[in-house]
Formats: sequence, C-alpha cells, structure tokens
Amino acid sequence: MPSLFLALLALVAVLATGPATADKVSDIANTKHNLSLTGPGTVKATTESQICVFCHTPHQAENIPNAPLWNRKLSSATYDATNTYRSSSIEASLTELAKGPGGLSRLCLSCHDGTMAISSVNVANGKANQTLTLSGAGTGGTMAPGAGVATGYTRNLGTDLTNDHPISFTYDANVALADGELRAPDGAVVGSRVRGTTKPKLPLEGGQMQCTTCHDPHLRETDPLKGAAKFLRVNRFQELSPTGGAFSEANDIVCLACHDKAGQAWALSAHANPTVADETFNATATAEREFPANLPVWRAACLSCHDTHTVQGARRLLREGTDSIARPKSGGNSAIEETCYQCHSSTAETVLQANTQVPNIKDDFNLPIHMPIKSTQQRAGTEVHDIGTGSGAQRGKDFYEDPALLGKGAGNENNRHVECTDCHNPHRVIKNRLFNDNPATPTAGTHNHASGHTNIASGVLKGSYGVEPVYGAVPFNSPASSFDVKRGVGGVGASTAAGSAWVTREYQVCLKCHSTYAYTTPPLLSQGAGGGTASSTNGLLQFTDQAMEFQPPATHKGELTTTDSGSASGFTTNNHRSWHPVVDNTGRTNAIRTTTTGSWVAPWNGTNDTGTQTMYCTDCHGSNTAAGTVVPNAGSPWGPHGSTNNFLLKGSWDTASGSGQANTLCFKCHDANTYSTKNGGGGTGFTGGGKGNLHAFHTDKLGKIRCGWCHVAVPHGWKNKALLVNLNDVGAEAGLATGTQVRTNTTAAYTKAPYYNNAVLKVRTFARSGNWSDTNCGSAGAPGNGQSGRSWMRDSSENCVNAP
Repeated sequence: MPSLFLALLALVAVLATGPATADKVSDIANTKHNLSLTGPGTVKATTESQICVFCHTPHQAENIPNAPLWNRKLSSATYDATNTYRSSSIEASLTELAKGPGGLSRLCLSCHDGTMAISSVNVANGKANQTLTLSGAGTGGTMAPGAGVATGYTRNLGTDLTNDHPISFTYDANVALADGELRAPDGAVVGSRVRGTTKPKLPLEGGQMQCTTCHDPHLRETDPLKGAAKFLRVNRFQELSPTGGAFSEANDIVCLACHDKAGQAWALSAHANPTVADETFNATATAEREFPANLPVWRAACLSCHDTHTVQGARRLLREGTDSIARPKSGGNSAIEETCYQCHSSTAETVLQANTQVPNIKDDFNLPIHMPIKSTQQRAGTEVHDIGTGSGAQRGKDFYEDPALLGKGAGNENNRHVECTDCHNPHRVIKNRLFNDNPATPTAGTHNHASGHTNIASGVLKGSYGVEPVYGAVPFNSPASSFDVKRGVGGVGASTAAGSAWVTREYQVCLKCHSTYAYTTPPLLSQGAGGGTASSTNGLLQFTDQAMEFQPPATHKGELTTTDSGSASGFTTNNHRSWHPVVDNTGRTNAIRTTTTGSWVAPWNGTNDTGTQTMYCTDCHGSNTAAGTVVPNAGSPWGPHGSTNNFLLKGSWDTASGSGQANTLCFKCHDANTYSTKNGGGGTGFTGGGKGNLHAFHTDKLGKIRCGWCHVAVPHGWKNKALLVNLNDVGAEAGLATGTQVRTNTTAAYTKAPYYNNAVLKVRTFARSGNWSDTNCGSAGAPGNGQSGRSWMRDSSENCVNAP
C-alpha cells in the first residue's frame, strides 16, 4: 500500500508538471486536419466518419514519388518567376524557386492552393472519384477563405506564392554561407533523412526545403498555453529568452532552427529581449494571429513582424506589410512601414495592449513635413527600397542596398526613397544609449542628451548601413572624394572609432542618402524630395551635399588664418572653415570664442564642453520642440520622421528667425537672451570695439536682429568662420567667380539659394573672436560703395538700418 501511494503521488507530480514540458503528439483526430464528422474544426464532413480518407488510400493512390498513398489529384496550377517567392537577398537558386512547388509540398497545395475541392478524393468507401459532403468549406468545396483569401489570415493560399515562405529549393551549407545568417543543415535539427539513422527534427526532402520541413499534418500541441501550433514540428513561439547560441528545440521558435540572425545580435535586440519587448498583444490582434492570450512581443519573436503566409502584396513575409486600409489588410501594394506601424503607432491603432514604452512613430510621419515614407510620396510611386542589391558578399543580412536604388547615377533619380529599414535594422536595434552598450541592461534607445555630448550612434542605429565620407580637398564646395561603406554589427564594447567597419555615428546613416554617395545632382524639392517642404522655401530649389558641408578639416580647428577655406585670397586672415560639430568637434573653446557657459542652453553649456563636444543630425531635425530645448515633447520620439517646420526642423528657420521669434531653431541651443535681446548678457564671439556683446548692441540699435543677415542660410558648414556670410566674397556657391561683391549700392538684402537668404553682411577684414570693430565691416570697394564702419552700416547706399 505505501508503495502504491508513493507511485500515485509520483504520477500526480508528473501530471501537475506535464503541461509545461508537454510534447507534441501525433493525434490527427483532435486537429483541424480531421475533416471527418468527428473533427473539432469548422470544416468537416456531414456524414463521413473516416479520418484518413481525405488524404490517404491503401488502393488506387496517386503515382507520386515519395508520396504517402495519396488519395487526391494534384493541383494543375502552373508557376514561374512571377508567382513564387523571391527577393534580392535570398541566396537560394532562383531557377529552382521559379519552377514552383515540388515534392511533398504539392500534396499540401492540393488543398491549400484553393483550386480544388478539399472533399474530392480518388477512393472512398470502395468507390472511385468521390466528392464527400463538407460543411464550412469555401466556394465549390475549396479551402475556407478565413479572413479573406488576400489576407494573411487564411490558409487558402491561392496560386500566388510571392507572399509565402519559399519552398522547393536546395538548402545546404553553401546557401547558409552565402546568406551569413542561416545555419548550415546539421543532419540532427535540419537535414535530409538517412535510412537507419534518427531522422532530423526538421526534415528536408532530397536536400530541399518543403512544407513538410516545418509542418507535420498529424501533430497536435498538448500544451493549451502555447496556443495554435499550426502543425509545426517544433515551437511556434519563443519559450525562454533567446541565447543566440545553438538552436534549442525546447526553448526556441521554429524560425531559429534555420535563421541564425547574427546570434546574440538578434537575441539581445529590442524586439527579442524579454526585458524590453514585454508588451503583450491586444485581444483583436491575438484573435487574428491565433496567438495565446497575453503573449508578449519577445515570445512572438519573428511572428511579431513576419508571417510565413502573409497578406498578398507584402514583401519579405512582412506581417500586414501593404498599403491596404482594411483590417486585417487584404491585398494592396508593399508598404514596409505598415509592418512597423503595427506597434509604433498611437494607443488607438496599436496591436499592443499597453503601448507606453513603444515610440509612436506613425503620428510623426503624418505631420505636414515628413520623410516621404509612403510609396505614393516618392518619385517612383512604388516601393523601390531593396536590401541585398549591389555588390559584395552577404548584403542582405546587413541591409545593404545598391547606391543606384538611392538615386546614384544617370537615370536613377526617381529611385530616391526612404523606408524604416533605410535607417534601422530591426534584427539588431537595442534599447541603449550607445550602440556598443550591453543590451542586457537596457536604458533608452536614443542618445544621452547631456553634458559631454557626443555623436556616437545610439542603440536604435546598431547594425544599420551607412557611409563615412573620405575627403581629398579642404575648400568649401569640394565634395567627398569617396565613401567608406559601414555595415555589420559591433558587439558589446566594440570600437566607436569612425573608421570602424560598422556604423558608429548617426551622420553615417544620414549621409548615405544626403550626399553624393546617393546622387550625382542634388534632388529637387519640386520632385517630392522635400517631404512636404515646398520648392522655393528659403529660396531653396534643391537639397545640398551635406557631406561636403559638414567637412571638419583638422587644419581648420581652433581659430587661425588659413588659405584653403574657399574664401578669396583677400579674406583669409583670421578666417577658416566653420561647421556645426556633427562629424567632428571644432576645437573652438569658450576661451577661444570669448563665449561663456551662459552663451548656450543645456546640455551644450558644460564648462569644458564647448569646442570638444559633437552633436547629432537629430539635434536639429525632428518634431517641433519647446523653446530652449531640442528634447522632444512628451510622447514624441527622437528622430527625423516628421515636423510642423520646414526642412523637418525642430524649430523655425526663415527670414524672421531671430529676435521676436520664440521658436527660432538657433535658440534651442544658443541662448536667446544673449544673442537676440538688447540687454543680452553673456559673451559671444562677436564682441569688441568697446561695445561688449555686439549681438545685443545691434539688436538695440536696429530694434531687431535676424540670424540670416549675417549667417549662412544652410548652417551645416561654410567657407568662413562662425558661419558668416560675406557679400564682398560670393563665389561658386552662388554660381559666381570667387571674390564677387554683391548687394552693391542697394539696401536690399541679398538672396541666392541655397546659402544666402536675406543676407546683408559684408566683411572687409575678419577679426579674431572678441576683437571685432565696426571697421571690419563694409564694402571692399567697387562695384560697391567702398565705405566701411558705422557710416556704411547707418548712412551709406548699402546701409542696414531697415534690413528685412
């Protein structure tokens, strides 16, 4: 008796722990593939009680090699390159793919392609060519349409398999090596069956991937907490945190059996890390996807963004990746951003239950000025973005794209585009301040906007594709001589050097499109390149080469005389190139500038930061921010997605920018009181002549001050110090000979896009910071009036008294 009691206790213990470790069992009777009268699904026979007859027969079976006594005719559908899966990054044989389904996959499609009644069999009850009566089937007894045959929530796959996982292709070590993120078949997890040995868990058929590699039509999941298993041979969901190591049958999602996804780069990414991707799917999304209740994103893993049988029209198996406005989406054209919007949208639109930590990107893209993310907003009118194109090995895994598709080269101008994956690699992004931080301890995915500011790429740019400009000449208007491509992924503690093989700087991602790497001639605003900024805004008709503008010559750091800035020979003393420190710092400290910490707003006002700190493109570009800061408003994300301001800026930048315009972009870093009020305290580089702060002095005398009177209209970088215009020396940047004087004998301001917008300043001689006097300004001579100093400013034919 005691031994029986102990045995019963042991049995209870096993049963109590069983569901957590339960195996899949071969039990077709309790699956949807039981189409008999006793079947548990909605599609089943009205009278037929045999279970196996719908697929198998011991007599008069189809003569199909390796087929298990098949009791159905095969579909007569034909396939070629137009209706089978393919992509620019797939390394499988395109010839094999174009032949269409073969092997055992054809058996599955005899029901699932929707061309034949699923109740039509060769033999039933001793009679040939029978059609059994079913309830719940589709038109003509075909596979039921589910949510609709063009949606991703149907198993009537149709004969267009471009939106379905590729099948009937050779999967071997060569394919895995060429891809770079696939596991070579090992014969144990994935491989072909060998007589006399244990069959692989995911069997290939003659070395080819087939439906039956992942699916066994007889299997039933015994753990109800795992939800619909879709007849998968291994887990449909991630069961424990991914490790990035060898595939774990017990813990890993089925996808990882083949798709390695750079190991830990995926395992610790923001989309796979349980400490980050802990949001759960809402009831509607859960029902559509047949997910178990309260499934977190990290457990859905690949299935959060991909579906092996997704909506018609989507590319790369992206879930809901089309421009259809239906819910769920039904057909449409490929729209990558729609996959991202599933989660990165408002509370009203997201598929998640609690969306407080996931940035709402969609609303930014709906602002008046935005990156032209929709295909209809792009010049081609269709989705051009295509990773895996161009030259080089393993291009797809790094999201590399042929520069021709960015617009480079004659005839490729209409290819210019923007998609989420132009800037982000969703398999590698992490929620950390720096790309090389430890993702096991997440913080925030965007940069640390604090004292000691840098330009090191943040976690959301980890593993993306970018370029580093290589400069051959110093003068302004000298484009980069070449570009070093940055791709791959740096791990924890990886080098942050700009010369690293991987992206280490945000600007490297931006310059991939905003430089001559991506175009021969800068694109026109009128051709849709402006994302809502109208042509002729600030006089601008086309964009500029930002790699050229941001060049930070090491020989021009600090304050010195140079002869190679691009200015005319008569204007080189105390003059040098200037730039906002996006690519590198300026070397111009507060002591050199004669500025103080009060000249800047936080975080730019660190005692030892001026001249040594760097910045990001996204410190100026992004959604509108409050006065005195570039930090996004509550609920708005960092990033250049959309804005209410032209040129996708965080503030206003036009002819009114200056005193009286609270939203002036400049004053979100430069202290507005110092630079635009008559009582402005603090120091600026523009001091001297016994007048102290000459910004304040001019504001007092003129009653206002405008940034564009004296500074270049595209303030990325310039040929003169302090981004100062000099209308005594207008040159190639305005289509003129170097040293041309403009605004001669007139009080009208000078405008010539892109660099001059209501400019009035003429510099006769450049002064060192803190040593300016009125005589530094004025006409250099004929054809101007030749006057200088206060009389030129106030009384001459070129006076500035009523500057616009």
